[in-house]
Amino acid sequence: MTRSIFRRAAACCLSLLLAGFSASLPAVPVEVDAGSSRVALAPKLEVLEDPTGQLDIDAVRQSAGFKPPPAKGPNYGFSHSAYWVRVTLDNPGTQDRQLLLRQDYPLIDYIDFWSPDAHGAWHATRTGDQRPFSTREFQHRDFIFTLDVPAGGQRTYYLRFASSGPIDISLTLYEQHALLAALSAEQLAYGVYYGGFLVLVLYNFFIFLAVRDRAFFYYLLYAISYGLYFSVFNGLSFQYLWPNHPVWGNQSLLVLLASTLVFSLQFTRKFLGTGSYSPKIDLTAVVLQVVAALALVASFFVPYSALVLELAVLTVVVTVLILAMGTLGLIKGYRPARYFMIAWGMLLLAVLVLMLKIFGLLPHNLITENGFQLGSLLEMVLLSLALAARVDEMQKQSRTDALTKLANRRFFDERVAFEFERAHRNHAPVSLLVADIDHFKEFNDRHGHMRGDEVLKTVARQLLEGVRSRDIVCRYGGEEFALILPGVDEAQALEIADSLRRSIESNGLADGNITISVGVACDLDQRFADVDEFFRAADTALYQAKQQGRNRVMRG
Repeated sequence: MTRSIFRRAAACCLSLLLAGFSASLPAVPVEVDAGSSRVALAPKLEVLEDPTGQLDIDAVRQSAGFKPPPAKGPNYGFSHSAYWVRVTLDNPGTQDRQLLLRQDYPLIDYIDFWSPDAHGAWHATRTGDQRPFSTREFQHRDFIFTLDVPAGGQRTYYLRFASSGPIDISLTLYEQHALLAALSAEQLAYGVYYGGFLVLVLYNFFIFLAVRDRAFFYYLLYAISYGLYFSVFNGLSFQYLWPNHPVWGNQSLLVLLASTLVFSLQFTRKFLGTGSYSPKIDLTAVVLQVVAALALVASFFVPYSALVLELAVLTVVVTVLILAMGTLGLIKGYRPARYFMIAWGMLLLAVLVLMLKIFGLLPHNLITENGFQLGSLLEMVLLSLALAARVDEMQKQSRTDALTKLANRRFFDERVAFEFERAHRNHAPVSLLVADIDHFKEFNDRHGHMRGDEVLKTVARQLLEGVRSRDIVCRYGGEEFALILPGVDEAQALEIADSLRRSIESNGLADGNITISVGVACDLDQRFADVDEFFRAADTALYQAKQQGRNRVMRG
């Protein structure tokens, strides 16, 4: 009995010892033969979490706590822990191999790379975006390390990651020529991306100079902040703008993100005009704008680690609010809001994907890492289209009578000159009708201006319905209307004018009959020297109709 218990205890101790020994061994080595030009290491790594951040290389090498990364990959989101990564490479070939290890998420505060030499001594390369750019082995926006693997041998390497922002471990092993090709393709993609941003900024800047619409100005501030934010996010600003100022490199990310939120809200409020039709949602936007402005001020003084999580959450809230404001604008019938909604819908999707990656809920891959940038560029393009639609809408409103929705005097002056010149070039007829509502001032005095407005809208509708779709009906001013009839000769114009007169006379308004007087002029074979003479002929005929008793058509 005693011997049996002893055997069981011994077996248990042996199994625990073997388990501990096996846990301390590296995983199956990564084979790097001559055909290994690029190897994604995420599924082949071992990771040790150091909650205290105090472990050194000797303690880590002896640790039995290394584990495979999560199924979604070694993306741990916001964490106060340090993370050690271990990877073993096996070179079965007959020649030494020099490879390059790349960490392609550049916003890591501290990265220490530990490698053994031929004599077994360990050497550390200490870098990260909280250290000067010169600490990097390669002067590149990402972190790249050299690995020497002897022929027929194995080498184990360790990396330590610690950051106040998200800890996103994305390690890839490259053969030198493969990395050069990958970097060349990426540089081209970034050139297209930032070149597109620059083109959009310059295009909208010149449009702003032309139309002086402040929505363009706020869009420019938003686009510039956004573009600079992504240059920090991609590590390019640290490489080219402030390589010796790592503290500012981190703070600038917060400054530019907060600026983007402030200007995006101001642009949205101005573009959609929410204050005029939804004061409550506009007030909500103002409140969030104030919060973002306070975050902007705080980002110059508050440590990155104390503010980055709050700004990430605020970004999601602001994006959702802007989408709600665009939806409301769409419901109100504001046509440019369609482009606006598509633009912000795409950006919202990209923001949510990025936030899920930052919080460690999605893996690091091509889509989650670059989707935000692609979504932002598409958003900028669509917002430019929305601004163009806004300009078109403003031009349309400037040429439309607010009461009757007909073209106004400004549009008439432009179009009658165009049709007059075209008729002269083509030796074709063009007719002009000038109509006036009879005794309209007396009607207004008797029934009031609101009823008078209803009469104006009724007459406008009947004039519009009584002509062809290619004819132009305008409110010339007051109770006077002008109709341009391209390709219509004098006999046809007189017939159309009389048909309109009879239609309005028989309208049968409850407050009494409404009639119109119409003057008609037709230009054929250059009868009139210029457009002013053409209009005077129709206008003179109108006054003759009034002098002869009204409710009649006269030829000029």
